[in-house]
Amino acid sequence: MTAIMADSKTASPDNPTAPDATSAPSDTIHAEATQQAVPSPEPIAAQTTETRDLPDIAKTTQARHHTTLDWVGMSHIALPLQLPQTPSRDGVKVGTVVNATVQTYVNLNNPNVRGIHMSRLYLLLTHFAESKLLTATNLRHFLKSLLQSHEDISDQAKLVFSFNQMIKQPALISQYSGWKSYPVTIIATLRDGHVKLELSIEVTYSSTCPCSAALARQIIQERFHHDFRHQETVNREVVEQWLRSENGTLATPHSQRSVAKVRVHLTEESEILPITALVADIENTLKTPVQTAVKREDEQEFARLNGQNLMFCEDAARQLKSALIGNSVYQDFWLQVNHLESLHAHNAVSIATCGVPGGYQALVEDSH
Repeated sequence: MTAIMADSKTASPDNPTAPDATSAPSDTIHAEATQQAVPSPEPIAAQTTETRDLPDIAKTTQARHHTTLDWVGMSHIALPLQLPQTPSRDGVKVGTVVNATVQTYVNLNNPNVRGIHMSRLYLLLTHFAESKLLTATNLRHFLKSLLQSHEDISDQAKLVFSFNQMIKQPALISQYSGWKSYPVTIIATLRDGHVKLELSIEVTYSSTCPCSAALARQIIQERFHHDFRHQETVNREVVEQWLRSENGTLATPHSQRSVAKVRVHLTEESEILPITALVADIENTLKTPVQTAVKREDEQEFARLNGQNLMFCEDAARQLKSALIGNSVYQDFWLQVNHLESLHAHNAVSIATCGVPGGYQALVEDSH
């Protein structure tokens, strides 16, 4: 470094013999530039709110348009939720922790206030998720806490939880079992001092068309008549052999995977969220839920169940409506069945409601 500094004198009137700056070696110029570089500024240390006041624009400024808002809040909040354990049909307890997407809202009934306190809602929500089980009773208490955090500007609160509930279901005949995923939505609304709890579940099942089954039977009948047209009597063993051959399935009815969406309004006495119970109600009513672990004996039983429970979408909706009307746990309900037709390029859809005055309307939702 000493040698570089000695050779890098700058020409000036006092030193006319100094070498020209343009002839200095490049490494000499770089070294001089490095020595003369301006040091980086010291980073500003983070300051706590105890040392200074932070601006709160939502509080200190008024809305430009003085109107109220129905709902303000957040959506797509990722949150783990703790569910109480309940036994499934094979005795395995389900529940524990689910990964949910949450929405939280309050209304804004003060037209002069510019915004709500979203951080309050988020912090209350995370505390609830970490410390409480997701039950009907706990949701009622929590909604009141949400509203109290905004009592000066709000008088309504809403929560929406969406997640997939895993339930282990036994095979139809064999000793095996497997897990099924059921989309669940829970809507909790606090309005005029009353809490409304709604539970929505989707169940996938198989539907076989009654019309198609009749047409298939006719084809098989005509083929039987043709094959034995010259015989006045037919031996039973011959008939059994004929039925076991491909002649017995000369035509088959079309069937398809179908989806039942059911939304129920729980009574005010409900303490739990009857997720597994509602799933069981739907599957036991339709009798053909899709399966998980399947051996040949299970597949044969599934074929028998489909053959003995032929259904149009109208049949499925009527069966579910009749079952739900007789359940005192549900104050009101809305349901939509979607048969994802294998014959058509479109779906067959049927909708039903309980018919409670002022209750659910027969609104159409987008089908799969």
